[in-house]
Amino acid sequence: MPPELTPESPTNASPSNATVRMALGVSYNGQGYNGWQSQLSGNTVQDKLEAALGRFATHAVSTLCAGRTDSGVHGLMQVVHFDTPLRRPNASWVRGTNTFLPPDIAVQWAQQVPDSFHARASATARRYAYVLLQSPVRPSVESGRVGWVHTPLNGDAMRQAASILLGEHDFTSFRASACQAKTPVKTIKRIEITDSRAAAPHPELGWSPCYWRFEFEANAFLHHMIRNIMGCLIAVGSGKQPVSWMQSVLNARSRDAAAPTFSPDGLYFLGPVYDAQWKLPESTPPFAWLP
Repeated sequence: MPPELTPESPTNASPSNATVRMALGVSYNGQGYNGWQSQLSGNTVQDKLEAALGRFATHAVSTLCAGRTDSGVHGLMQVVHFDTPLRRPNASWVRGTNTFLPPDIAVQWAQQVPDSFHARASATARRYAYVLLQSPVRPSVESGRVGWVHTPLNGDAMRQAASILLGEHDFTSFRASACQAKTPVKTIKRIEITDSRAAAPHPELGWSPCYWRFEFEANAFLHHMIRNIMGCLIAVGSGKQPVSWMQSVLNARSRDAAAPTFSPDGLYFLGPVYDAQWKLPESTPPFAWLP
């Protein structure tokens, strides 16, 4: 008598001549990887995911993602899609793929979608968060997961500066030299800046350590765009530049006008935004963990 099969067993699938399209929500710690996009080194999140999917599905799997992330950048809900001739329960795709993934990458959900769905083209916006530690002491347990400043920041000044960037603009000043986007014109829909100032003021410094959280939503982002904006916001928040400087940087349309690119450590891809018709999750459990 054959052994009992589980939902994760490859032989439990029913191959068909017709393919189905699957969408996955994927979270990952980007510290140990050379970004999302596949490279010859094989040390990218996409490479690890496709290898795990291939082992589980027992056929080569090629994925398309909602938005590529750079080396060191984390993902809370990257969305990918792929086509497969296999029919398996959604939960099996999650558990089975995770069996073959390293511990710092996990599929959070899986869902069959119509063939017309495209992880990148169907997205109406992308969301990112940057978590920044304000403390006289560098990060320790959160090392690699937060950015760091050792001086106090002015939240009101940063919010005023951020408001200058809302709407449709030419963001050339915030674009990496290696950016391959066809146009630097993007539309930022939302920038929210909050802090968790629960601690009492430092007895010697007179200001409170805290975590700042910057959330960005736009139709699309340029290469290094958020990290370059972060550098400018911190320059304003620390008092090195006035609020009006942000307008000058934007108008200059020159990378030389902006602050240096800030660290990738605290940057998280929160995921894309889709129309309700696709009925896809809007968040994953790691969202609740983020400071």
